[in-house]
Amino acid sequence: MSRSRILRNPIAFLSGVVIVCCFVILTLTMLRLPDPATRATRYSNKLLVGKYGEMMIEMLPEDLAFTVFLPSERAFERDLGLNPNDSFVGEKMNDTYAVVSRVLGFSAVPRSLASKAVPFDKELSYDSISGFVLYISKEEDGMLVVNGVRSERVDLRKKGSVTVVHVMDGVLMDAEFRQSVQYDSEED
Repeated sequence: MSRSRILRNPIAFLSGVVIVCCFVILTLTMLRLPDPATRATRYSNKLLVGKYGEMMIEMLPEDLAFTVFLPSERAFERDLGLNPNDSFVGEKMNDTYAVVSRVLGFSAVPRSLASKAVPFDKELSYDSISGFVLYISKEEDGMLVVNGVRSERVDLRKKGSVTVVHVMDGVLMDAEFRQSVQYDSEED
């Protein structure tokens, strides 16, 4: 068939357009181009991870691979009663450091796990550094869900670091620690 015949025949022309579109879609799907909303960002800016987030990340060695499911500042305040505007002196600083280090134990995995490594149709499970089991899945919009807590931002990295940070809208903790935190907040 000559080119002019194909262009005159609407069925052949439409079939050609559909085939080209299918190949483009297939190619883009196979490449898994990153979503701009989930693009990696540097977390060196304190506003991205907050005061307690910086404190948690500083507790980790920089040369080892970790993934941290970091509570947002709002989650620290809502779930643990830690206000980022409080001044820390003496015993209050020790208590805060103890709580933050305990949360780190529940929410850090000793391996690098970017959101693109989590499949949509599967739930992964990893032990945190404290032995708490984390069940990780991915939603259609690319956000991660860990033990029922949804992420706000994913794949944050500090320049030159192998640590991956996912900011969560909640605090990952076991039932015993959750109960002790609730008990402490009821006393206040």
